[in-house]
Amino acid sequence: MVKYICMESRGITRCGDSLFRWGQRTYIMGIVNLSPDSFSGDGCTSLDSARQRARQMVEDGADIIDVGGESTRPDANPVSVDEEIRRVIPFISSIAGRIGAPVSIDTYKYEVALQALEAGACMLNDISGSSVESGIVKLAAEKDVPIVLTSNQRGQMIINIVDAVMSQLKDMIDRAVGAGVRPENIIIDPGIGFGKTVEQNLEIVRRLGELKALGRPVLLGTSRKSFIAAVAGPLPEERALGTAASIAIGISGGADIVRVHDVRQMKLICRMSDAIAGRAVTE
Repeated sequence: MVKYICMESRGITRCGDSLFRWGQRTYIMGIVNLSPDSFSGDGCTSLDSARQRARQMVEDGADIIDVGGESTRPDANPVSVDEEIRRVIPFISSIAGRIGAPVSIDTYKYEVALQALEAGACMLNDISGSSVESGIVKLAAEKDVPIVLTSNQRGQMIINIVDAVMSQLKDMIDRAVGAGVRPENIIIDPGIGFGKTVEQNLEIVRRLGELKALGRPVLLGTSRKSFIAAVAGPLPEERALGTAASIAIGISGGADIVRVHDVRQMKLICRMSDAIAGRAVTE
């Protein structure tokens, strides 16, 4: 296979035993939902099915597994801390260190995050947009683990969406560093779908390269989201193809890691997009 020279880098982030060498290639985060009301319809209702899904994702090329126990769709019913712990901790305990990829916990609750790290997770993914206030960013500093800081505009009326996303992420980065998080442990997420219109989500993907000015690796999570269905169609195959298009455009704009449901298919999209962008070492 042809090897391509990496033209840029945002440093290296250690996540458990894995090293993410940003700028070398696009990394893949596979999604395991343990909530029965997942917006994408892929929620695992048993520990065995969740473990099987995680193992298959790693076999298909996932670099990290992101597990969540509460649906993030706007109209989802909130889940108690105890219930979320019941859903995610046995799963994390059963796969951490056993599947060949690190585990990330998708939560905005401090106690869930703490127990997840104690069970073997090694990355925090808080979509609330208020990591500092929730204490999760302080937990990232204390445990010296990577954290995904997400821009979330739910409950707000935003006109200039990219400016708003950039401003919020810059503020979150500054406060996280001030709380003791090492810069190399910070990943930023523009928060596709979180309080944005279809047009605003499209604009963010189109202008994703502007987030490079913040100096941290960018996570892009477009997989199967409603703005995909609004443009490409609601059927599973339509959402999959729409997701693939958004990922290819996102990689051309500098996405460093993509969060996806369909790892095997999106691995091919990442490999081809990286090769065209000249930023990858193909495998």
